Amino acid sequence: MALLQNKVVLVTGASRGIGRAIAFKMAQEGANVAFTYLSSVEKGQALEAELSALGIKAIGYRSDASDYKQAEELMNSVVADFGGIDVLINNAGITKDGLLMRMTEEQWDSVIQVNLKSVFNLTKAATKPMMKAKAGSIINLTSVVGIRGNAGQANYAASKAGIIGFTKSVALELGSRNIRSNAIAPGFIETEMTGELNAAATEEWKKSIPLKRGGQPEEVADACVFLASDMSKYITGQVLQVDGGMLT
Repeated sequence: MALLQNKVVLVTGASRGIGRAIAFKMAQEGANVAFTYLSSVEKGQALEAELSALGIKAIGYRSDASDYKQAEELMNSVVADFGGIDVLINNAGITKDGLLMRMTEEQWDSVIQVNLKSVFNLTKAATKPMMKAKAGSIINLTSVVGIRGNAGQANYAASKAGIIGFTKSVALELGSRNIRSNAIAPGFIETEMTGELNAAATEEWKKSIPLKRGGQPEEVADACVFLASDMSKYITGQVLQVDGGMLT
């Protein structure tokens, strides 16, 4: 039997890259998938059709996860449309890189708002239906940058480090209600975003990774399946690095 048969999964920021791969893996494992997109309307609508073709229920919602009210309304819609929520995957995120001395207040604020506040918004909204069901798995996408930092990404690293502290705190608060909270820290994953880097820089990255290659979005999605399923039912408060050994 599929690992996530009939579970209801919500994935934020799923129109491309890692989020899209996660939505597909969830559907392939039998989950009914709710997902959000914001600017990529056509991609969002196309994804809904592709997921539905796998024989599961799939609904895409145009919603800004960083907006507290929209996050609340989204959760109400998902619970109404699907009958509940079993798994929340906070994946929505942006980068606005720059050295600290040149970083604007807007670059700082927008990255913290989208990457960190969205996790608070959706997790808070999910706690009510999950507590009612006395079960749930919350999976937050952080980054190896949130563990070790990265020059030119003070805002991004701070947001991703914040997610780790938040994840562990939620695990402590909600464990007694049978709600688990874990984080996944991807390393260098080959997506549309990394495809914009120059080839020489990409090769340098790969040389520094023990497995000598970049990761695939599907490999991050596999880790999500594990943390969403009952295979990980005694695991909470953890950060799972999917980085090819980069931070070993």
